[in-house]
Amino acid sequence: MRIIAGIHKGRLIHAPRGDMTRPTTDRIRESIFNKLIHAPWGVRLDGLRVIDLFAGSGALGLEAISRGAAFALFVDTDAAAHDAIRSNVDTLQLSNYTRLYRRSAISLGPKSEKIGAPFDLVFLDPPYGKALGDRVFSKLIEDAWVKNNAVAVLEEHKSVEVTAEGWELLDTLEVGDTAVHFFKRVD
Repeated sequence: MRIIAGIHKGRLIHAPRGDMTRPTTDRIRESIFNKLIHAPWGVRLDGLRVIDLFAGSGALGLEAISRGAAFALFVDTDAAAHDAIRSNVDTLQLSNYTRLYRRSAISLGPKSEKIGAPFDLVFLDPPYGKALGDRVFSKLIEDAWVKNNAVAVLEEHKSVEVTAEGWELLDTLEVGDTAVHFFKRVD
């Protein structure tokens, strides 16, 4: 895998060893960021705070930083994922712009003041077919993890119905058996 664009364009990043994660392919990652930046509802990445849930390799958060995001928090429970993210952060020399949590994305609890302001952009890439995205969406709002106008990107199997209570569906991108849903938080 590699960073697609920005200041780290072309730099290699590594996925966790083993079969516990399913890294977002370069092709899908490029499509996600093209949609995020160029859609009518798109966002400017410059200065955004990003939370990458079920982070795996951290590719989505790292790509966002490469393209101008100010900070990324990576959340994953898997030890191999933590090792891969830490290695990728070190290789790209981004330790001042990142933080890594080893905890479950579905039970983050209330956001600590130590983490800083709520997040502008959320990436969710949970294990397919378990409908974990809906569980996380409500917690992000309830526990003050996201700003009122935050944008969220959920990668899921296309057969899974997503309701995302408290979020408005902006767009969906389908690639093979994968559906990438784009949402905006609504009051």
